[in-house]
Amino acid sequence: MKRFSKALMLVGIAALAGVAFAGGAMAQSNDNNSRATPKGWNYEIKDGKRVPKGGNRVTNADGSWREESRQGACVTVKEKTATGEYKESRRCD
Repeated sequence: MKRFSKALMLVGIAALAGVAFAGGAMAQSNDNNSRATPKGWNYEIKDGKRVPKGGNRVTNADGSWREESRQGACVTVKEKTATGEYKESRRCD
């Protein structure tokens, strides 16, 4: 009788482990694009990789760049010169 109860206990543990593993696999198989990236983050996650968020950045050959991003009625302009000076301005219409 002890053999039977030990075998039954092992089968039960294996079944629980199988269910837990299948549940974890199902949770991971959901589409990552269905979850939104929080607003404060500067990147989005696409195909499991970080991708810079919004804003149209124009980079010049000398290393300077300018980026405009819109948040509602406000526009934030970020600029960095070739010498490393950073400037950020915001205007709301």
